[in-house]
Amino acid sequence: RPGAACPPPARRVMVAARALLFWALVYSYCGVCACIAGLRLLWSIGRRPGETFRWVVRENPPACLNDPSLGTHCYIRIKDSGLRFHYVAAGERGKPLMLLLHGFPEFWYSWRHQLREFKSEYRVVALDLRGYGETDAPPHKENYKLDCLIADIKDILESLGYNKCVLIGHDWGGMIAWLVAICYPEMVTKLIVVNFPHPSVFTEYILRHPSQLIKSGYYFFFQMPWFPEFMFTLNDFKVLKSLFTSQATGIGRKGCRLTAEDIEAYLYVFSQPGALTGPINHYRTLFSCLPLQHHEVIMPTLLLWGERDAFMEVEMAEITRIYVKNHFRLTILSEASHWLQQDQPDIVNKLIWTFLKEETKRKRE
Repeated sequence: RPGAACPPPARRVMVAARALLFWALVYSYCGVCACIAGLRLLWSIGRRPGETFRWVVRENPPACLNDPSLGTHCYIRIKDSGLRFHYVAAGERGKPLMLLLHGFPEFWYSWRHQLREFKSEYRVVALDLRGYGETDAPPHKENYKLDCLIADIKDILESLGYNKCVLIGHDWGGMIAWLVAICYPEMVTKLIVVNFPHPSVFTEYILRHPSQLIKSGYYFFFQMPWFPEFMFTLNDFKVLKSLFTSQATGIGRKGCRLTAEDIEAYLYVFSQPGALTGPINHYRTLFSCLPLQHHEVIMPTLLLWGERDAFMEVEMAEITRIYVKNHFRLTILSEASHWLQQDQPDIVNKLIWTFLKEETKRKRE
């Protein structure tokens, strides 16, 4: 800016060196992940060459996606972006809004248990994020920067006729929920996040803990064009099925297992041509947005965490406390997976009810 002193040459060199090292790390790890994926591809071809490239596009949705008990399928077009968003809404119009943001690789259906549970007192809206499911998917990765995703939530809230909501996010939807709460605190009365720490905690922790860096390897792998989407389609979306059903990462250690129809719902959405590019594009712009600012959250916050999360280390949950300058409640469920609201829906719903009613009582007092 005019009149500001220019940084000394040594400082400029240090900044440039740090940037160089950062991007060297990103692309080096991206290369490592790509090599591992390539080896897995060759192994699959060697074992089952006929099955490796099988890809079945599901033409008809399973009945569970049109279950009337989950709510009504709705669409809304945002004026500024021109994008059409799909969401499922349950509960009467005019009730307080509860907005649900899903993670990857999920869509609105991951909130089916919460749509049924909270519609008695809320207008519950489970959104398909930009690029997912029936929501429009812009073709360029630049359209998936965090600023765009945050603006989507603000615009959707206003288009629904609300100026505030209870905001709930899981996984990548949790990242967006944190950032919306930071950027538009007046629009979030209460924040509930499932299995995702404050973004500053995540970015700092991952650089200091190689174990979390390895668990987050897919962030780096997704920087590559087309290849990640291709790997997901192999063996008729074996990776997708494994994420939700395997012993290491899946749902149902001591909770609810996905039914065959639930799995078909996921396969129906993600087997459509091009359906994976939008979701993966969310990650392709992430590193250009770093480092994230150390902003604090000022509304009451509930953080729920499955201790057996295969992708996020539980230590980040407790560190998140320092960024919440209001009532903060953390509950860690020892036998729960990353897919917490699907894994143990009864417990999750009870914890959310307790938090909401506790905060209402606290406000009255």
